[in-house]
Amino acid sequence: MIWARPRTPDALCPGCGLRSSRVHSRYDRRLADAAIGGRPVVLRLRVRRYFCAGVDCPVRTFAEQVEGLTAKHARRTGLARTILEQVGLALAGRAGSRLATLPGLPAAHSTLLRLVHALPDPQVGTVAVLGVDDFALRRGHVYGTVLVDIESGRLVDVLPDRTAEPVAAWLRAHPGTRVVCRDRATAYAEAARDAAPDAVQVADRFHLWRNLRDAVEKIAAAHRDCLRPPEHATDAEPCGPESAAPAEATAPGELEGKRAANTRRRHAAVHDLLDKGVAITAIAEALGMDRKTVRRCANADTAYARF
Repeated sequence: MIWARPRTPDALCPGCGLRSSRVHSRYDRRLADAAIGGRPVVLRLRVRRYFCAGVDCPVRTFAEQVEGLTAKHARRTGLARTILEQVGLALAGRAGSRLATLPGLPAAHSTLLRLVHALPDPQVGTVAVLGVDDFALRRGHVYGTVLVDIESGRLVDVLPDRTAEPVAAWLRAHPGTRVVCRDRATAYAEAARDAAPDAVQVADRFHLWRNLRDAVEKIAAAHRDCLRPPEHATDAEPCGPESAAPAEATAPGELEGKRAANTRRRHAAVHDLLDKGVAITAIAEALGMDRKTVRRCANADTAYARF
């Protein structure tokens, strides 16, 4: 514990801004500071309380503050608070609470979260390349919009909706965006055209690959009937659960083993029930399979086709 006594002759009133030298009383104040040599440090200050010199000031008495060391109602020095804030930003919660004991500044997880929440929001500045995408707070019900600085990878802002109005308002409040990297949503395109008409709209790598995947999937689904079984796979070949397919009748890339046997067994069972006139739903219930799987199996000519 370190004793200190401020020697300020007067103090500034936080209510009216006037200086006062009339001392009301004195009291001891304890402040936690950064550890020295692994030992916790507590500063014990004897501070004075002053009468306010302002007649109309609502503050009757106030305590003196040491610049750079104390703050109103603070129980830690500025250095100790900064250390805990950085720990809270890095780990938050319980993990940060465990780490804070090492520099000699024990703090509960709720204290770290409170310090992080009290930090002011960083200045956004000019974002040259802005990434815009939506996210789900509650899938199917509540959605929001996340804004990211693509060049630095820094989260810029989170908007409460995924419509065009919040994004357009943000772009107007933060001019200077040259490139808007967005997804396929028309609302973001409309917001960029309205609020940043000179900005170039592009798609990021994820959405480019997603667009390609969706296009290939649609083409494959549209031309599924054009696919034919291998020339060596004929209708006369057996595909029942007891029969084993010869090596020359196996489709390229087909794996042999328990999984292949189960595939042939399911294919034979589905087609046996189909030949008896059983409906798809009844077959799914009887075999314990999904209706989509039963339908794909029914559309496959042989057990070696992927369904």
